[in-house]
Amino acid sequence: MCTFNRPNDCVAALTELAGDPLVRDLIRLMVVADQGNNKVRDAEGFGRVEAAFGDRFRLVEQANLGGSGGFSRAMYEFLTDSDGTHLIFLDDDIELEPDSVARAFAFAQYAKQPMLVGGQMLALQNRSVLHIMGEVVQRDKFFWRGAPNTCYGHDFSRTTLRKAKHLHRRIDVDYNGWWMCLIPRSVIEQVGLPLPLFIKWDDAEYGLRAGAAGFPTATLPGAAIWHLSWTDKEDATDWQAYFHVRNRIVAAALHTAQRRGGALIRDNLKFDLKYLLMLQYSAVALRHMAIEDLLKGPDVLFDLLPTALPTVAKHRANFIDGQVRGSASDFPLPTMDAARAERFLKPPTHPITIARGVAGALAHNLLPSNSAALDRPQLNIAAQDARWFLLARLDSATVGTADGRGVTLRRRDPRTFWKLVGKSLRLHRRLYREFPRLRKQYRQALPDLTSVQSWGRAFKRNG
Repeated sequence: MCTFNRPNDCVAALTELAGDPLVRDLIRLMVVADQGNNKVRDAEGFGRVEAAFGDRFRLVEQANLGGSGGFSRAMYEFLTDSDGTHLIFLDDDIELEPDSVARAFAFAQYAKQPMLVGGQMLALQNRSVLHIMGEVVQRDKFFWRGAPNTCYGHDFSRTTLRKAKHLHRRIDVDYNGWWMCLIPRSVIEQVGLPLPLFIKWDDAEYGLRAGAAGFPTATLPGAAIWHLSWTDKEDATDWQAYFHVRNRIVAAALHTAQRRGGALIRDNLKFDLKYLLMLQYSAVALRHMAIEDLLKGPDVLFDLLPTALPTVAKHRANFIDGQVRGSASDFPLPTMDAARAERFLKPPTHPITIARGVAGALAHNLLPSNSAALDRPQLNIAAQDARWFLLARLDSATVGTADGRGVTLRRRDPRTFWKLVGKSLRLHRRLYREFPRLRKQYRQALPDLTSVQSWGRAFKRNG
């Protein structure tokens, strides 16, 4: 388990594991990698957890190296100081029934070959909803989606497990999220540790790497945890935008069969344009930074591990849309009435109307912004209504964050818009041109990037 400034959540999960005699006896080494400044050891109940596990408990405190650094530390300790046959990753901010751990372990023991076994995700904010059943990576544009015979958001309060027979089958996937994932020791010894990616795509890449080495992954019905679902997050456009883009392309360079990335580069460029039309200039700037760092090659990944996050946060803060304010009441009342705005909310669905909407948005950015909209928004928009076809028509708006904790002010700036459009085209042209080189470099570097020795040196530098 790795944790960052969630000591109470972490101790609560540990307490559940320690309180189940069967599961507690299965655990030979319990590793907690604490990467925050709000320490787990200071949380109420920590002493009881530590005493319950005794000398099988290990708390490691280190610099913030992200999820990949925290989970890699747990894997490192498991390999170098344990004789355990399986390792299980658990997030710190989950709620779980310990029996899920026992079920995953039993399933793995009866498997005919070593395989990764993942748990499903139930929505913490809507506890009867199965948010994620299992996922695969689309090979054409290299992005995740639901695995065959799965669905998102099944609500057990409406259709019970007895009535939903399709939910009983084992789900063959490319990877399982590390909110709960069991990995055999033999797999780790053959394919290595995670990539030093900080956050995002480390779990997907590891599953793909294991699969390429002949070790499948299955998501097991009946083994699950509760976790905050993605519907209350917007990590594709906040500070995590950098890691989404960089690490997706790194994973593609390692695992795609397409010499120039297939549809990946075109798809990434499309999202740049979408976020520009949504006045999210900070997100596009971070996406560009991601490509620039990616093009430097694999040798910089370990160096960026402790420094990328503060650099990203500093760069994002340079854009007004990257600064979260308390609420829309921090700004003057909007100038546009709700009735007028309502006609903009109907999404274009036909290719012709979509193309017309994009053309109109581009033409809009040939005009200067309304100076009156600089400090007074034209609209206050809820997070779920913040769509490109609405924001592309505006000069300014406040937009609520997905978690409901604040708002950002988005202002149309034609100069910034066209500057970022030009940079996006240049970077993606270069990425297309250099992708064969990147595939070769990252594949050659993979054994060193994922070795016990390389991670050991990283932990020593960032202890």
